[in-house]
Amino acid sequence: MLHAISDRLEALFPEMVQLRREFHAEPELSYEEVHTPKKIAEYLQNIDLTVRTQVGGRGVVATLVGEQPGKTVALRADFDALPIQEETGLPFASKYPGKMHACGHDGHTATLLVLAKALAERKEELVGTIVFIFQFAEELAPGGAIAMIEDGCLEGVDMIFGTHLWTPIEVGKVGFSYDRLMAAADRFEIKINGSGGHGAMPHQTVDAVVVGSAVSLALQQVVSRNVDPLEPAVITVASFHAGGAFNVVSDVAQLEGTARTFSTAVQDQVIKRMEEVIKGVCEAYGATYEFTYIKGYPAVVNHRIQTEWLTQAAEGLKDAAKMVEVAPVMGGEDFSYYLQKVPGAFFFTGAGNENEAAIYPHHHPKFTIDEKAMLIAANHLGAAALYALSQLNETSSAVKSASSNES
Repeated sequence: MLHAISDRLEALFPEMVQLRREFHAEPELSYEEVHTPKKIAEYLQNIDLTVRTQVGGRGVVATLVGEQPGKTVALRADFDALPIQEETGLPFASKYPGKMHACGHDGHTATLLVLAKALAERKEELVGTIVFIFQFAEELAPGGAIAMIEDGCLEGVDMIFGTHLWTPIEVGKVGFSYDRLMAAADRFEIKINGSGGHGAMPHQTVDAVVVGSAVSLALQQVVSRNVDPLEPAVITVASFHAGGAFNVVSDVAQLEGTARTFSTAVQDQVIKRMEEVIKGVCEAYGATYEFTYIKGYPAVVNHRIQTEWLTQAAEGLKDAAKMVEVAPVMGGEDFSYYLQKVPGAFFFTGAGNENEAAIYPHHHPKFTIDEKAMLIAANHLGAAALYALSQLNETSSAVKSASSNES
């Protein structure tokens, strides 16, 4: 069945490309998705799947029940875009100013739709059930995953797999990790309250710019001097706003940034030390502060057995990508919520190719992918789902047999 699915995916590849380009041309931002989920639902209904819409708000879930009963495996794709002005110059570039698919979610959606079609065509050979989860709002916390889970998208699901088209890895490779893959992605806001005054008389003021600068520099030492060097962590002050006139000492400075960690212990340590550092610096300068720390998505931590099944499934593909174990990255993904509920694995499908201008980082105005990566992603997701079903069904049968013999 796997080889037949691969052959069918290759035949459907032009359709996959066309779908991706249609989604790319009409991006919708997180929590603003209207036409995209409608199009997804229509496609899935046309291939005779059972479809739920508005799952968790704007999500779509389709179910393929095989002719023979068995376990249930879920596959997930996301479909939201980013508030970025596209600069690719592609003929199918975004039609909407300030909105762009700059992270590959258009490709994720097209990949899973066509994979669903190929699998649905061989429903009579399928033992078990495959659930296709199309998620809204991955890019903006609290994200769509948690809302869809609360609305039952994982009900009855035994296992889940997902992939991210990833330009830092060249096309033709699949990157996986047996454990940590992506970091917890948090946000913080700091408001420094000083005392303004005339630029010619700084001794009469508490300069919020100076205090904010000192806070920013001091925070860089939290990771280097407080966190175990063997534990990954990042604190980045990404935004600093203060002042107005050239001759006025600012009384307020606003700092915003992100913190990335993998373990909750390190996360707690970072939060504690950040507040201590901010408080200490402000007290030294005679300023006050307001500190807000917003926890985002948890870390993406794969389950080892399911990751092993992912790699073993690839061995059955006639044109498998090269499987490469990769180091964790500090980017975040709310696929983590699914993995907290059911066993599974998330992996990177290489989509970088200098010849296709697929060399720009994710969230860049010139970001694009090598579209051949979508076919690779579909093959590996399909292989993982079928292999996992075979393993789960085999285990279930063995347990039932043993139970019957005992009785």
